[in-house]
Amino acid sequence: MPLPPAPTKRAAMLAPDAYDAPARSLHKASRKSEVTALDSPLPEKPQAMDFDPRSGGGEAHPEAFKAPADADLEHGEPVHPSKRRSEPAPKPARKPKSTGPKKLFVLDTNVLMHDPMSLFRFEEHDIFLPMIVLEELDGHKKGMTEVARNARQASRTLDALAGAQGADIASGLKLDTTGHREAGGCLFFQTKPLASQLPLGLPQGKADNQILGVVQALREERAPREVVLVSKDINMRVKARALGLATDDYQNDKTLDDLDLLYSGALALPPDFWTKHGKTIESWQSGQHTFYRITGPIVPSLLINQFVYFESPGEPSLYARVTEIRAKTAVLKTLKDYGHLKNSVWGVTTRNREQNFAMNLLMDPEIDFVTLTGTAGTGKTLMALASGLTQVLDDRRYTEIIMTRATVSVGEDIGFLPGTEEEKMGPWMGALDDNLEVLAKTETSAGEWGRAATNELIRSRIKIKSMNFMRGRTFLNKYVIIDEAQNLTPKQMKTLITRAGPGTKIICMGNLAQIDTPYLTEGSSGLTFAVDKFKGWPHSGHITLARGERSRLADFASEVL
Repeated sequence: MPLPPAPTKRAAMLAPDAYDAPARSLHKASRKSEVTALDSPLPEKPQAMDFDPRSGGGEAHPEAFKAPADADLEHGEPVHPSKRRSEPAPKPARKPKSTGPKKLFVLDTNVLMHDPMSLFRFEEHDIFLPMIVLEELDGHKKGMTEVARNARQASRTLDALAGAQGADIASGLKLDTTGHREAGGCLFFQTKPLASQLPLGLPQGKADNQILGVVQALREERAPREVVLVSKDINMRVKARALGLATDDYQNDKTLDDLDLLYSGALALPPDFWTKHGKTIESWQSGQHTFYRITGPIVPSLLINQFVYFESPGEPSLYARVTEIRAKTAVLKTLKDYGHLKNSVWGVTTRNREQNFAMNLLMDPEIDFVTLTGTAGTGKTLMALASGLTQVLDDRRYTEIIMTRATVSVGEDIGFLPGTEEEKMGPWMGALDDNLEVLAKTETSAGEWGRAATNELIRSRIKIKSMNFMRGRTFLNKYVIIDEAQNLTPKQMKTLITRAGPGTKIICMGNLAQIDTPYLTEGSSGLTFAVDKFKGWPHSGHITLARGERSRLADFASEVL
């Protein structure tokens, strides 16, 4: 069969039905276009675009549908590739480096034991380690505690830096040789004795005073370069300032500088909310909940699962949760009122607005991770246990409740107390016993299981576990309560949350004003870290409980004492 004659005119653009033709393979099309470009000054066929609108491999760039800047727009013909201007591809913008003088930071031992990766957190500045710091690291490396693990990791990091060089240690080891490109400085070790003149009141044999002597000698030797002591020990920094030495706390571990900036989980709508948004609001009903679709300037400040409320005399109140955010619109879903007796959870009803917000999070099966913060007596443990018992015994949503708490000596051996793991954890679980006593006395429990439950039945569904043995575990369909979470470090918090398997819900709660772990502050607590990192995730929620409901005595004491 003879081939049809070749077309006499070249097509100016692709026909609309060209997309229906089968696409050629990419390597064949590229070879054919290369041959065409070399054999003739103008291509005889339209060039194939790199972007195929039918494929789902990427997004369509707006510039892909525009004519090239050097094309002949009158005839619709492209210019020969040899005549096109060659424009280099734009390079990604780099973070501008500081132009000021490099500082020399002397690290205390507690900084390395708190964060083994602190060596790479000082950007372009240099780091100096006194010999006594290496001695203290060696003394703390034994054991299974968090401090011992960090000391061993810091030692391995120092060994890797020393082994990756080949140059003299006295000249400084570059910190970016092990792959940490963000560190542009050098690491120096103390290789010779440094003479210093410390006051007679500071004994020379103490490790802290030896480090202070090194800082003072370096300041005189490296003048006018600024030498700064970095320590997590407050008394160490006070002594350094008394001697006129520059000192600072290790700030890189802090999630927030000010606790007032912590995400609260709730937002009060402005007084003119209905006036400004009333005409554009769309509403519909689904089951027992009402949904509102709002637009306006308030939408960019909202987050998924954030609670919003509107309370104004003479106008309808609104208590809702943000369930969807798209571009400039947000969808609000009204809440279930757990303050009413008919909606009580294991006989417990909420007494204020924030408690109702928290109970909506605890009872929602789509929320996998809940964080609760608040002062003493706000009902954190009671609400978590009540919702857990309802969902374990009545709804059969989870198989059991696992409760643990961060003891003051997190990671240490829980002692030589007689009995099993749960019996050894008994002294730490006084809050559990107190709340179970309240829940056992509730006359109106939810469901037949709640009415017939005894203390033995409740106890059989609650497992008390120690945090020492959590590593490597996987929880399936469990309701996990982590009490006193403010005493956890971010690394320990990550270890616990990653234990969650399919169908597991984790509740972290604590009071950030009661931190007992050494070198841990409100800004560097693992609870603060979790609240900040999980905000806006569709399957997590947070609420800060504002008002205590324990007793009038406890409320007054928390205010005046």
